[in-house]
Order: sequence, then structure tokens, then C-alpha cells
Amino acid sequence: MKAIITGKVWRVGDQVDTDQLIAGKYLTIIDPNELRKHVMEDLLPEFSKQAQAGDILIAGENFGCGSSREHAPAALKAIGLGAVVADSFARIFFRNSINLGLAAIEAPQVDKLFRTGDTAEIHLTEGVLRNLTLGKEQRFAPLPAHILDILDAGGLVEKVRRELASSPG
Repeated sequence: MKAIITGKVWRVGDQVDTDQLIAGKYLTIIDPNELRKHVMEDLLPEFSKQAQAGDILIAGENFGCGSSREHAPAALKAIGLGAVVADSFARIFFRNSINLGLAAIEAPQVDKLFRTGDTAEIHLTEGVLRNLTLGKEQRFAPLPAHILDILDAGGLVEKVRRELASSPG
């Protein structure tokens, strides 16, 4: 995972739940390429067709509330999303995102800093979020080293695989 993420902003509001991220009728899909076709299809119908790798989702409060399904962050990761930045996250969504290798960053009031289409730049290790379109900046608590290690590996399972492969014996 790069220490600096730059991408186009997609903005959603408060209380976006996991059913809005990926509808329950798609929970039998395990292929990420199939999942990505249905991500946010009712909330932002154009998202799955227009989002590019590295884009950044900006959200309001309690993003990822609802069911604890891993399909929601998995679908966002399948799009190639660079990060999700929200005022606040549902705890299980936050943890699932990190475990799957999707950067999830809490930055209170971030939803007031961006519009859809703006360009964002996130400095993960410095805790700086910039709106390059409007020339605005906000600080957030930098991600700890152990979280960055998980993201760098592409998720918790891959991090553990790497550790096991490199350990003697």
C-alpha cells in the first residue's frame, strides 16, 4: 500500500449501511469481479461502471452500519478503491475493511471538505487529507504501523501468510 493515495472523490452521506453497499441478493457471489458489478447499485448507480482504481469514497457518520458481512468492503476493494474516509465507521465494517486490505480512515467532518469529482490526496503516515481541487486540508490520526503493515500486505490473511513463510522452521 502506498503511503500517499490520490484519487477522484465519490461522496455519500450518513448512515450508509452494508445493504446499500452490496444488496443482500448478491451475498452468494464470491468472485470479486462479479461483486464489483453490483457495488452501490441503488445508492450510486454509476459507481460500478465509472469508478477507477485509486478513487476515494468520502462518507458521513456511521459508514458501513448494518450487517457485519464482509461482502461490503470486499466489493469496494474489488473496484480498486484507494480508501474510504468517513466521519465515523461502524466498528465491524472498519475492522473488516482493514482485514481485507482496504484503507479505512476516520476524519471527523470530512464530508464537508469534499464534493463528488474533487481530487483527494491522503498521506497515511502523516495523517493529512487534502482536497487538491479546493486547496483545503484536514488532519486525522495517522494509521498505526501494524495497520499499515496489514494494508501493505493486502489484508490480514496475506500478512499472516507472509509472516509464516518467512519464519524459520
